Amino acid sequence: RSRLEPNTITVGAAISSCEKGGAWMQAVHIFRVMVERKLQPSSMTFNAAISACEKAGKWQEALQLLGEAEESKVGVGTATFNAAISACEKAAEWEWAMQLYNGMLRSSLEPSTLTFGALIRACEKGGMW
Repeated sequence: RSRLEPNTITVGAAISSCEKGGAWMQAVHIFRVMVERKLQPSSMTFNAAISACEKAGKWQEALQLLGEAEESKVGVGTATFNAAISACEKAAEWEWAMQLYNGMLRSSLEPSTLTFGALIRACEKGGMW
């Protein structure tokens, strides 16, 4: 009887399911186990874990994961930054949201309408609008 081993795709699907179900702690836990088992996270697994944190308002965890994604060189894109900016927006952390936006520009990433919407809401929630 053969034993199925987890891979980046199956672990990514589990993280994504947790993200969609609002289970941010489980998503991050699965992500951490993935890294411990020496499975290489993809941009999609990072995005799903960051989005899970964003939906739960866990902006600090989202920023930590974004930093790890940038260090890993998996190809951080606009969607990754948008999820982290949205996490800051939900917590009214407008200064962090603006720093992330500036990081996007330094990385030559193209902001989207989602980026600008989250930035505006972050400034509004932070009393800057």
